[in-house]
Amino acid sequence: MSDHTVRPPFDPELATFLTALEARGPFTLSNSMLPHMRQLDITEDELDERLRLRGYERRSVTVPGHLGDPIQLAIIQRIGRTGTTAAVYTIHGGGMMFGHHLGNLDSYDDWLLDHDVVLLSIDYRLAPEHPDPYPVEDCYAGLTWVAAHADELGIDPERIILAGQSAGGGLAAGTALLARDRRGPRLLAQILVSPMLDDRDDTVSTLQIDGIGVADRQMTRFGWNAYLGARRATDDVSVYAAPARATDLRGLPRTYVDCGSTEVFRDEAVAYASALWAAGVDAELHVWPGAFHGFTSMMPDAALSKTAIAALADWTRRTLGPPTPLA
Repeated sequence: MSDHTVRPPFDPELATFLTALEARGPFTLSNSMLPHMRQLDITEDELDERLRLRGYERRSVTVPGHLGDPIQLAIIQRIGRTGTTAAVYTIHGGGMMFGHHLGNLDSYDDWLLDHDVVLLSIDYRLAPEHPDPYPVEDCYAGLTWVAAHADELGIDPERIILAGQSAGGGLAAGTALLARDRRGPRLLAQILVSPMLDDRDDTVSTLQIDGIGVADRQMTRFGWNAYLGARRATDDVSVYAAPARATDLRGLPRTYVDCGSTEVFRDEAVAYASALWAAGVDAELHVWPGAFHGFTSMMPDAALSKTAIAALADWTRRTLGPPTPLA
C-alpha cells in the first residue's frame, strides 16, 4: 500500500480470503505465467457434464472476429428450450491477458439462467499477442454475428444484454460504445461488474489498492501495458479501448455497475456511473463496503457476496421480467 494513502477496511468475512492469499507469499505477474492462466481448470467434457446435470447444454460455433479472422463463440441454454428469448452476451475477465471464455459459467446460475435466456460467451483474442483493438473488435464482431443470426439462435435481437466483469466489463462498455457509434445491434442493457475502464492510473483507488488485495495497481498496470503498449496513459487511446475516456455517453443502454469499496477499479466505476447519469442514461450503481475485486466469484457464500448477487438478480428481474417457469 502506498505510504501516503489510507483505505477503507476490508469486510471481516472477506478478509479471511486475503489472509489465506497472503500466506502463499508475494505474487508478481509475468508473461511466462499467461499460458497457464489462460487454461480452463477442467476439461470441456467435464464442463459439459456439469452443465448437463444442471439442465443446460453448450455448443460452440466459429464466427468472424476482427478483420474476419475466425474466433469461437459458446452458446449455453436450457436443454430442450424452444421459442424466442432474451440473450446475454458475456465477456470474460482477465486483465485483457488471460482468462477463458468457458470459465465461471456457473456464476450465472443464481441470478440469470432461471430466466431461460441464451447465454453467449465470446472467445476474444488476448494481449499482448493481440493488443488493442483486437479484443474489443472481436467482441463487437461477435455481437454483430449474434444479432444477425438471432432467428437461428432463438433470441430476440431487441433483447440482448452485454455482461462483463473486470476486463470483461471494460470490453463490454467499449463494445456498447461501438454498437452505438456504428449503429450496430441495439442493446437492451449492459452489466458492468468491477469494470476495468481507465488506463491512466491516476485515481485514488489505484493508490489505495497497491500491493494489497486482489488485482492491485501493479497487475492492472501490467494489463494495460500489454493491451496498449507505449500508448498507455497518452492521448493516443480510443474510448473503445478505455471507456473512462468517453466524454459523451448519451444513447447507451440501461446499465448496472457494481464494484467494491476496497478495489482498484472503484473510482473509475463510480465515475462511469456518474457520467451515465449526466448523459441521461438509466444506471444503477452499487459499491459494496469492504469488498475486494472479484469477491462474489472467490467467496460466493460470504454474506456480502450473497447480498451483491441478490441485488444483481433483482435488477435482472426488473430488466427481463420475472423468471420463466419451467415445466
